[in-house]
Amino acid sequence: MKKLSLALMILAASTLMAGEGASLYNKCAGCHGAQAEKKALNKSQVIQGWDKAKLVTVLNGYKDGSYGGAMKGLMRGQVASYNDKQIEEVSEYISKLK
Repeated sequence: MKKLSLALMILAASTLMAGEGASLYNKCAGCHGAQAEKKALNKSQVIQGWDKAKLVTVLNGYKDGSYGGAMKGLMRGQVASYNDKQIEEVSEYISKLK
């Protein structure tokens, strides 16, 4: 019974974390697509298939202004409110989209 309870708690925690990443990605999906399959406004790279580390680096770069081309200003505003944990969570979520 203890093993079952522990397994259920782990599953619930995993679901909550995935839910947070999915929730954070909602504001991205309008430009990047539901599965991150689009070039945002036909100006960015397709982010589907990027690994978590690359996504974290890019999002932090947009946030601090050290990364970006044509979409730099727009993306800086999009990620400005994300804290480090949220950047990790949305990056994890995006990295699993196919």
